[in-house]
Amino acid sequence: MPSRPSEATGVDLGELRVLEGPNRFSNRPAVKLEFVADVAGRAAPIASAAGEWIARLHDTLELPAPRCTFRVSQDGRRAIVAFPWRRRVIAQAIAEASARLALGRSRRRRELTILRATALGPRPAVPSPRIPVVAVTGTNGKSTTTRLIAHIAQRSGLAVGMTNSDGIYVRGSLVEPGDWTGYGGAARILAEPGLDVAVLETARGGILLRGVGYDHNDVAVVTNVSADHLGLQGIDTLDELAEVKAAIVRVVRRDGWVVLNADDPRAWGMRRETKANAYAFTLDAASPAAAQVLGRGGRAALLERGWLVLRRSGESVRLAPAAELPVTFGGLSRYNIANGLAAAAAADALGIAPAAIRRGLRSFAQDVASNPGRMNLFERNEVLALVDFAHNEAGLSGLLEVCRSLAGHTTSGRVRLALGTAGDRTNEILISLGELAGAGADDVVICEKRHYLRGRAVDEMDELFRDGIRRAGYRRPVRAYPTELAALRALLRRSRPGDVAAVMSHAERPELFSWLASHGFGPVSARRVRELVGR
Repeated sequence: MPSRPSEATGVDLGELRVLEGPNRFSNRPAVKLEFVADVAGRAAPIASAAGEWIARLHDTLELPAPRCTFRVSQDGRRAIVAFPWRRRVIAQAIAEASARLALGRSRRRRELTILRATALGPRPAVPSPRIPVVAVTGTNGKSTTTRLIAHIAQRSGLAVGMTNSDGIYVRGSLVEPGDWTGYGGAARILAEPGLDVAVLETARGGILLRGVGYDHNDVAVVTNVSADHLGLQGIDTLDELAEVKAAIVRVVRRDGWVVLNADDPRAWGMRRETKANAYAFTLDAASPAAAQVLGRGGRAALLERGWLVLRRSGESVRLAPAAELPVTFGGLSRYNIANGLAAAAAADALGIAPAAIRRGLRSFAQDVASNPGRMNLFERNEVLALVDFAHNEAGLSGLLEVCRSLAGHTTSGRVRLALGTAGDRTNEILISLGELAGAGADDVVICEKRHYLRGRAVDEMDELFRDGIRRAGYRRPVRAYPTELAALRALLRRSRPGDVAAVMSHAERPELFSWLASHGFGPVSARRVRELVGR
């Protein structure tokens, strides 16, 4: 008999979720039960008992007993048991019954009576792609890398379907706006007739809520794993976050490719999760990881003496100088150089010719049409305005690096920053963002995001930012503005030639672009960026 905890007081079922595709726990659809306790150590025995009941109830009903997976949170107050399902209705009913039994809130006879009267329900209906699929995940750079891969593929003559956080795109046209980085977006693209390839941005939230939206892919790209969205949906640590993102790596076909950031230990470690071919990308031409994968018959995309280079089967293919690619801001944006390498590697893995990859890299503009909200630069009378999606520590570090380099084209140039992000970040992350801003910018204001508070109070977030800014040694008063546009306008009013005013934009991109255009700020070309950098 399954063990029955003598004391379940203070423990409850926090969530029961049916995952419809490959997920954190299994390459098959799964059911997840998460138990929450008020005291560390109490949740794990309940989850273990639920796992025993899951196996026993399957056996009693003469159903194949699944293999359960267990996870316990770092603080010991949450525990998860998950198992793959074959028939949805009965699997969910068994999960519910097992939770009640483990918590001591029901009896076996009663639950079996209910279960024997329960229909089996439908089998899993995970789409099986008929065209090559490139899946892209990571904490930073997903959207840029996804758009760049799709652009390269389109320029090579392929009919492309793409999903990202801005919408669903078919053959270059937006057909459905919104965030479609989950199960539904993948299903929509894979049902579209006449496409040659699907390029799918795959976000953490979608994997956790429903699973991956297909049963396999041909190329998986992981840009990085850094702190973001921790403390949500049972994900508290970077290792847990990496486990979620690795779901797309585990379903790559054996003859496919996993394109992994060799400069990021957690991303690079995902090569152990698959039997597919390894393709490293790195900013270090002497990377031991790249040398290792090349020695085993894999491939690598490298930054070598300022050039993007592909290495494979004993040959080396030079694509373009990083400084000449619009996406890299004249070579200033190292993380966009990394995104370019990842995209080039994915395109190569698809079999796209180097000449076509070259054309795609050179023609992908860093503007509001090709890549809205990602390093969009404007200028008026030598004052620069920069709109970027930077939403976590890695993103803000990259944004400040670019701003400092751009402001450095004059001796008096100052970096002015509108700091803000969504409320579903830990206190530690919000304080850290403030520290980065206080250390890296000459002038800091806060841009509040009242539609993205996600349970927090405005004043609470403002004070956490200010706490971090003060810790960095910034001593001037930090004013908060109610919108991104109001914050940017305030920065621009006190900007002088040579200054860079940057806004971390998540909610008001159209308003920002419209205001900048109406007030004489024009988009900055790649040539102009190189001119500024050259100074």
